[in-house]
Amino acid sequence: MAELLVLSLAALLALLGFLLRREQQCSARLRRRLELMAAELQQLQQSCARLAPAGLVQRLASEQDDEALAEHKQVTALFADLVGYTALSEKLDAPQLARVLNGYFERAADAIGAHRGHLSTFLGDGVLAYFGALEPNPWQCNDAVRAALQMRAALRAYSEELQREGLPPVAVGIGIHYGSGLAGLIGSRDRREYSVVGRTVNLAARVQGLTRPLGVDILVTDEVRAELDPAIVLRAMPAQAVKGIALPVVTYAVEDTATALATD
Repeated sequence: MAELLVLSLAALLALLGFLLRREQQCSARLRRRLELMAAELQQLQQSCARLAPAGLVQRLASEQDDEALAEHKQVTALFADLVGYTALSEKLDAPQLARVLNGYFERAADAIGAHRGHLSTFLGDGVLAYFGALEPNPWQCNDAVRAALQMRAALRAYSEELQREGLPPVAVGIGIHYGSGLAGLIGSRDRREYSVVGRTVNLAARVQGLTRPLGVDILVTDEVRAELDPAIVLRAMPAQAVKGIALPVVTYAVEDTATALATD
């Protein structure tokens, strides 16, 4: 009887040990799954941060539809475009063109991000960015102009780098306008991006187009000028007629100035 009891206790201890090991193994697997899910969530958050800040992503997660996030805002739109891109694309082979474009886009994105801007999209060889769209920014016009000035300086240095490699230099035209627009997640059912639509964006693109005939690289509208720090040096340009706008548009060329490059 005693031997049977000892055997039963031994079997019970063995079973308990087996169950404990199984529980430990299950816990380890569960812990690994949780760690993997946490890593995936962090990666997803980082991906979302490229499109919008965490606050907007959290609002999106809590809303029933994207339209609830749409709102009218005062924003500053910056539109940049490479000068002579068609000729450049015909002159370079594919790897060289990709090298030139990627360097240009990287420097433009760095300048925009350094001055609290949101890079909305790349349009061929163009860049569209917004300031004051994602969060209130009373200095948005100053930030946009300083971002443009940083782009100017960065692309000048980049052009010298390209020429040392036997590649052609790059130049850019930039148009900046301040006004109202509809900000939100815009697009189709399957794909949407945070953007701003309306006259403000259209006029920024039109003003960028005036940089060629006026022979300058950065132009701002009168609405931007009214919001700028007086230390930023501007030069008045002749008013120009633009498509879709009834009256000639008054613009100002932004001059080089160390003060304008300083941060707030």
